Amino acid sequence: MTGQLDISREDNLGIIALNRPEAINALNAEMIGGIIRTLEQWRDDDGIRVVLFEGRGARGFCAGGDVRAVRQLVLDGRLDEADAFFAAEYFMNGLIATFPKPTVAVSHGVVMGGGIGIAGHCRYRFTTPDSKWAMPEAAIGFVADIGINQILAQAPLHRALAFLMSGVTVGPADALALGLADCIHDPARREALLDGIAAAARHPNPDAALAHLVQAEMLAGGDAAFVRAADGCATIDWSNAAAVVAAIADPGLAAALRSRSPTSLVAILESHLVARKLPGIREVLAVDLGLAQLLCRWPDFAEGVRAVLVDKDQRPVWHPQDLATVPAGAIRAAIAAAIGSKPV
Repeated sequence: MTGQLDISREDNLGIIALNRPEAINALNAEMIGGIIRTLEQWRDDDGIRVVLFEGRGARGFCAGGDVRAVRQLVLDGRLDEADAFFAAEYFMNGLIATFPKPTVAVSHGVVMGGGIGIAGHCRYRFTTPDSKWAMPEAAIGFVADIGINQILAQAPLHRALAFLMSGVTVGPADALALGLADCIHDPARREALLDGIAAAARHPNPDAALAHLVQAEMLAGGDAAFVRAADGCATIDWSNAAAVVAAIADPGLAAALRSRSPTSLVAILESHLVARKLPGIREVLAVDLGLAQLLCRWPDFAEGVRAVLVDKDQRPVWHPQDLATVPAGAIRAAIAAAIGSKPV
């Protein structure tokens, strides 16, 4: 199959390659639907024992969901289609996170937003020394979604929230420390790695073979500069967005936070704190969907995507412009509705 997805199979291995390199494999509705259909077919296919995700093109694995297209849907008043995009993407994330067979991601370059929603939820996650990881949603007036709160709930709170709220780009050593990846591999050994994954699909115990491959291919992680900076902020009050912004001392993190949508900062913090109390990925994704449907209708989403991805002037004008006037009650109500108002 050719097009925006290359889907193939060979000797117990199913391969899904994102093939939209001109957009760094940004996920559109057709790609998301194709991944869902393929995974649902392969789930009960005895001829598939391992599923591999790759991204075509030199620039990266996946730059995220196609939020430019979603913004246009919102501006055109096609809100049901915008909602459906997010619902399908999060359903895909849940399929990957709960898939009963081993899933493997071999990522490189840009791995951001919806790219983490694929690579981060795989059972075995290889990446390269040049990889760049980020959840930049606070820069576009949105919420950290795609179930990342489930992954980062295993990380220390200050690291998780510093990453999500700042939206800064980190390297592979930080990705490992945050729990987003498992192995930094030598890109010169890419073919050997792929051969190893194919061999694991034929192995009597694919999980054991893949776990061994993670250890065998591991390079030294390098400098986890972001984690070091975040750890210097571990003792501040991470329960309140205004307190976080006021107390962050690291210059890079402080500058990033001051430039982000205040509404996003509140939504990201509130949803992450709740996610740490939820029982599983489905509940976390339900919160993501409730907030996505809310925030895409608020002005910061259209404005943030305009400033970062459309006009690219990097000068968004946020509404509201300060944390004190963010409608936090509406954000909390959307979270409560998503979890059925059950105490967590």
